[in-house]
Amino acid sequence: MKIRSVKAHVLRAKLQAPFAYSRAWYDERWSLIVEITSEDGVSGFGEVYGPARMNAPIVRIYGELLVGRDASARELIWEDLYARFRDHGQKGLAVQALSGIDIALWDLAGKTLGKPIHELMGGPIRQKVPAYATGLYRRQRDDHEAYLRHEAASYAAEGFSAIKLKVGFGFADDVVATRGVRAEIGDGIALMVDANHAYDSVAAIAYGRAVADLNIGWFEEPVPPEDHAGYAAVRAALPMPIAGGECEFTRFGFRDVFIQRLVDIVQPDTCAAGGLSECKKIADMAAAFGVRYIPHCWGTGIAQAAALQLLSVLPSSPPSLNPFEPMLELDRTEHPVRDALTSPVERHRGTVNVPTGPGLGIEIDRNVLTRFAAE
Repeated sequence: MKIRSVKAHVLRAKLQAPFAYSRAWYDERWSLIVEITSEDGVSGFGEVYGPARMNAPIVRIYGELLVGRDASARELIWEDLYARFRDHGQKGLAVQALSGIDIALWDLAGKTLGKPIHELMGGPIRQKVPAYATGLYRRQRDDHEAYLRHEAASYAAEGFSAIKLKVGFGFADDVVATRGVRAEIGDGIALMVDANHAYDSVAAIAYGRAVADLNIGWFEEPVPPEDHAGYAAVRAALPMPIAGGECEFTRFGFRDVFIQRLVDIVQPDTCAAGGLSECKKIADMAAAFGVRYIPHCWGTGIAQAAALQLLSVLPSSPPSLNPFEPMLELDRTEHPVRDALTSPVERHRGTVNVPTGPGLGIEIDRNVLTRFAAE
């Protein structure tokens, strides 16, 4: 099964309603889809998380090195590409692009063999995964607390048992918003908060203490990812679990996160941290260190399917009669490309089914690759 071609599809869609997290406004969504085609004409698809226009040239350079190689040699290809650019790409764009390549190779293998990826990775431990709703961003309107409460109530009505609120807009605003959302949804639904590393450790600790009585499920990215001392200070000072890792890469980067005990919940992005091959290794490391693994997921149906395939094979840690189960992050914000590229994941209230078709288990609408093409 030799590789015939590698393509990078850069997709772009304008949003009807701009939204912001703590560090930037969005008025459009970009996606980078990787397509690897074998000499038999079978295509596997992957996705790259990160700036699409910057990552696309790296995917194409990788592609020049892959044409003619055995597509089933995923481990060898990963190690070769990583080692070739190790001096310049231990983190960031080079690993993000490699992630999309790796996912596409897994999808190609599954389609060629007629099996879902989770069977190729050892067989499913679970066929359904609990999901939490990510939304509750800042909008261009003045009634901030009111619309957050309304949006949170809609997720509860849909059956989600956990939702995540974006914070990092300033101490006073964040406390008001957090208390408002908790009052709206009550105590029976888990509430997590995500600052997208907008705080330093002093501000993060102050905010965390101010909402500590609200039973926060986790406090995500309280400080910048490179501030390991800040993570340690926040984790030592606050009673709620601390989460992070969407801006970390490969088993080598996560090794230090685990050794230093910086987080209670680790959140690699499958489309950024190294793909399925590498994220399985990271998940195994997390289990060895007793750290919960809940991947970051903020892309199209390809990213969601990749996360679900991996979550299907992760054992409960530690095993028990009522173990903690890993969760899928389900982005609920506007994303025209995601909504058109694949069918939605099968969700029954707060639970999502793991796709069982070959490869990622999803079908790609190729017309969307042309319709939203940005270059």
